[in-house]
Amino acid sequence: MPEVLSAPRVITGAETVTDGAVVVGDRAVDWAGPAAALPAEYAALPRADYPDSTIMPGLIDSHVHLGFDGGPSPAARMRAETDEQQLILMLRNARDLLGVGVTTARDLGGRGYLAVVVRDAIASGLARGPRMVVAASPITVTGGHCWFMGGEADSEDDLRRVVRTHHKHGADLIKVMATGGFMTTGSAPWYAQFTTRQLTVIVEEARRVDKPVAAHAHGIEGIRRAVEAGVTTIEHCSFVTETNERSFDEQLTAMIAERGIFVCPTVNVNAPYVTELTGIVVGEHLTTMRDMGVRIIAGTDTGIDNTPHHQYAGGLEYLVTLGFRAGDVLAMATTEAAAALGLGAVTGRLAPGYDADLIVVHGDPLTDIAAIGQLRRVIARGRDYMPDSGRFDVSAPGTPFASPDHAVNLDLLTRATRRRQA
Repeated sequence: MPEVLSAPRVITGAETVTDGAVVVGDRAVDWAGPAAALPAEYAALPRADYPDSTIMPGLIDSHVHLGFDGGPSPAARMRAETDEQQLILMLRNARDLLGVGVTTARDLGGRGYLAVVVRDAIASGLARGPRMVVAASPITVTGGHCWFMGGEADSEDDLRRVVRTHHKHGADLIKVMATGGFMTTGSAPWYAQFTTRQLTVIVEEARRVDKPVAAHAHGIEGIRRAVEAGVTTIEHCSFVTETNERSFDEQLTAMIAERGIFVCPTVNVNAPYVTELTGIVVGEHLTTMRDMGVRIIAGTDTGIDNTPHHQYAGGLEYLVTLGFRAGDVLAMATTEAAAALGLGAVTGRLAPGYDADLIVVHGDPLTDIAAIGQLRRVIARGRDYMPDSGRFDVSAPGTPFASPDHAVNLDLLTRATRRRQA
């Protein structure tokens, strides 16, 4: 049933309205603006007032892995589980994301086409979770990063075949591992797995079927090749060297900005821990990249080692410590993320015709970003969501999910750092 929500602040995505109101229709936003200007046609609707609160667009996590559990050994668990077990885990993780106000998420790697099943179940109303944009199994070289997800391909013909097969099975975009990664034994994050020509083949084939391409890229050469190939987004973009140093490349960054490629740095709740462990400030170049014109979006890589899906807010808080204004971080998690995901006309704003994806938080996230962890209400596509506990946790976002194995899971980081220090 349509309803009027009001609060001292309404962040629409275009402006912040003082003493504002939002009219939530059956699925879409019918109206948003100053409460005093509420049209007469909505005056008789049920009304929910939220003192000392802010109404804002639902959050977007641009980089998640529903098939990883966020515990100490997510890759090992994925490899050990059946498809049926994976589906149960993925549905649970989707609910966890929605429970912390994430109303849209982009899954960038799982086994086969399980994420397509989850996406469709949520869209049809059979399951609750965020709107999902899914990539299916990421394309990687034989034995390369995340090979166990099923996307191994080497020749140009094989690369085209994988893109076509993903399209056939309903993937929304293509994910490619342009470099190695930290979570796969025998893989190095600084190693460029594909040539520029191979990446170009992937991009061209994806464009033929109107699909964007997200490139996992840690190392500088892999980032460069992904940029030259014309990918849509670069994930991580951490400028990692063989000794685990971060060698920021200003010329390469200028290319990223010039070509309009979005960067999802996958900053999450564990960033302070990794910084303490390695002595390297996670995301130290992000404000420089922003100042050079790179469009940065929020994504947490949630599901990876010790990064559970319910701790989304911690990554946004860390971005503020790097020097981003809270308002800019909120845009990275709403309007900018929606644009990067091709959903700029669907979600990320509170305006007539946009899907009714919104959250109500206690406090003012524009002055204290931690307020996004003080949830009072979550609405996704016009439907209220209540966590399985029956209530929202209005305490501040939690600390990183630390375990005794955490340092072991970051062994590659640690060993590389020691080589650098030696």
